[in-house]
Parts: sequence; structure tokens; C-alpha cells
Amino acid sequence: MSNLDLSLLAFAVMLGAIFLRIPIGVSMAITGFAGTWILRGTPAPVLAQLKSLTYETFSSESLSIVPMFLLMGEFATKSGMSRALFRTAADWLGHRRGGMAVAAVGACAGFGAVCGSSLATASTMGRVALPEMRRHGYSGTLSTGVLAAGGTLGILIPPSIILVIYALITQQNIAKMFMAAMIPGALAALGYMLAVAVFVRLNPGSAPLAPRVPMATRLRNLVGIWPVVAIFTAVIGGIYSGIFTPTEGAAVGAVATGLHGLAGGGLDWRGFRQAVLATAKSTGMIFFILLGAQLFNAFLALSQTPQTLVTWIGAQGFAPMTVLLVMLLAYLLFGFVMDSLSMILLTIPVFFPVIQSLDFGLPPEETAIWFGILALIVVEVGLITPPVGMNLFIIHALAPDVPILQTYKGVAPFVVSDIIRVGVLLAFPSITLFLVRVLFQTG
Repeated sequence: MSNLDLSLLAFAVMLGAIFLRIPIGVSMAITGFAGTWILRGTPAPVLAQLKSLTYETFSSESLSIVPMFLLMGEFATKSGMSRALFRTAADWLGHRRGGMAVAAVGACAGFGAVCGSSLATASTMGRVALPEMRRHGYSGTLSTGVLAAGGTLGILIPPSIILVIYALITQQNIAKMFMAAMIPGALAALGYMLAVAVFVRLNPGSAPLAPRVPMATRLRNLVGIWPVVAIFTAVIGGIYSGIFTPTEGAAVGAVATGLHGLAGGGLDWRGFRQAVLATAKSTGMIFFILLGAQLFNAFLALSQTPQTLVTWIGAQGFAPMTVLLVMLLAYLLFGFVMDSLSMILLTIPVFFPVIQSLDFGLPPEETAIWFGILALIVVEVGLITPPVGMNLFIIHALAPDVPILQTYKGVAPFVVSDIIRVGVLLAFPSITLFLVRVLFQTG
């Protein structure tokens, strides 16, 4: 059996293990360990590698950004930022047709800016916005669909945990990745709002008009969301301007969000303890998946699978855009059985060398940034693509009275919006790279 055949077999075994609900980190670790053992012919080098690899992975200072952004998101959830965002957006838009659904999208975008997690955004905003939308007579189809889709904004709008992980494993500048995600993130929110507008015009009964809120109340509640704007500006602006590193920026964001929660009374000792414990649990999960990915990637490197794949694709003469489209389609399929982090960690070591070997008419760094944003968007689509999109099941758990088929129907316009957005960003890479080129004077 050749090294490539062994790699393909290992990949199939790992996907089978994931399908059988074996934890993804365990599946990658065992597969990588066994594959390296077979190639080496003895377990001794593998055990030695496990010792050194574990230390090198977890002692990396760069990884400290992950728990800091996770803690920032937990504090934001506990401190009531999500309620303030949705209340303010609903005050200004609720009296318009579909306004509360549009407000939910805007609140998800704002909460994603201080959370960085799609699942957390969907869960938190679902608890806040879903009861209000249902109370005002919004249909279960629209309510669940818009919140499942809106939750995906947490993975794209900076700061994003997945963007950080992608930047670390591909050795890209985190600040540039954040800047590159800004315009696609804004386009995502605008596309979802347009999808709501189309949906409510085709289904007028799905979104009754809410009473108009007095201007004085609107302005008073608008003032209440200044902490979200201030924290986002401080973190992203500080990182871009060089006042502090991304890791320091994450720490500043966590401290600022925590202090806001304490000062506003939304974060008590019990909430603080729960936030720290939830952060520790999520960090442990992410770090274990990272270790499993490192073991599997070491096996791939030893088998020279990425180099073999690069050579084979070059020999076939495939158009670069064709290769890229196949990769993006693979992300959609993987989304049926995997979470976003696992998809990125599993595929990037194989896909990234291939992408870097292709000529898209861009410098290598811009190609890496552009591909990272595209991959993130398609991973995001996988979270709301039936039948197994994870955000769909989170929202369904919050609204068990709404049949899952109605949620599938409700999310369809947003999937269409995502596909259109991917097509636009594929055709015009400069949209993604515009802020990077302007702010960092590249290209």
C-alpha cells in the first residue's frame, strides 16, 4: 500500500469514526497515531512525538487568544448585551413589515462582534429574540429561520475564534484576517435583511406589524448599547492600530466586557463563576481537537500527502477556480457531520498547500486571506444547511413546538443569500481584500 493509499484509508476511517459519534479530537488523534505507527513501523517514535507535540502545541503563546475571546463571549452572554441589542434594534425597526426579524439579524451581528462563536450567538439570541417574535405574532417558520441564520454571523464578524485558528495554522496575520472579514460580514447581514424583506412580502401573514415605539424610548435604549460599540472599537481598533497585539486585545475585550457586566448588575458572582467554567470547558475541548489535528497533520506530513496532491492536481491541468469550487463543496458536505472548528482543522492542512500552489492572480498572502474568508463563509452555510446544520438544532431545541421542516423552510432564503454572496466574493476577490489593501497598504 502506498503512502497516498494509506492516507486515503485513514481519512475514510476517521470520517467513519466521526459519523459514529466518536469525539472528533479522539478520531483525529487515534487515526494520526495509528497512521504514523504504520509508516514508522514501531510505536516508539510516535510516543516520543506525542510528548513533544503536546508541549509545543499547548505552550504556544499565540493560543492564549482563544480562551480570552471565549471568556469575552461568555461575559457578553451573562451581562445582558444580547437583550440590549435586540431591544434597541426592535425599537427602531419593529413597526415595519418584518422589522423584528431584521432587528434579530442586526442584534446577531452586534452580538457576534463581542462573542466570536456561531453556536453561542444562535443560542443566546434565540433565547432573547424568539419569545418576543412569537409574542408579536411572527410565524415559527420565519422566527426560527432568521435566528438560525443570524447566529452564523458570530463566526464571521470579528473577533471570530475560527478566524483566529485559521490564521494560526496557516501563519497569517490575525489583524489582516479580521479586516478581510469586515465587508463579507456586513454583506452577510445585509443579505439576510434582504432575505427577510423578500420572505415577508411573499408571506405577509408571517410578520405582523408591531406598535411604533416613542422616539424618547428609542433614544434612551440606543444609549444603552454604547458598551458594545466601545468594546468592539477598542478591541479591533487597538489591534489594527498596533496599540496592542491580538492576544492583548482579546484580554482587553474580556476585562472590559466583564467590568461592564459587573457595573451593570448583569454579571454576579454566580454568573462570573459559570462564565469562567464554561470558558475552561470550551478551551479544553478546542485544545484537545487541536492536539488531535496536530497528530493527524503530522501523519499527513510524514506520508507527504499534501505534496502528492499538489503534484497530481498540477499534472491534471485543472483550472484553479474548479479546484476551489470542489473544496468549497466539500465544506458544505462536511457540514452535515462536523462542527466548524473541526472542518477547518481537518481540511486546511490538505487544502491550503493546494490553494497556495494555484494561480489566482493574487500574491500568496492575499490568496491565503481570500481563501480563508471563503472557507469560513461556506463553513457558516454548513451550519444552517438541512438536514444536519447545527444551528438548526439549537434553535429547534429552543422552539420545540415548531416542526423542524418549518425551520428548514424558514432558513432556505438565507441559504440562497449565502450562496449568492459566495458567488460574488469568488468573482471579485477585491471585495474581501479591499480593507486589507487600504489599511495595510498591500496589493
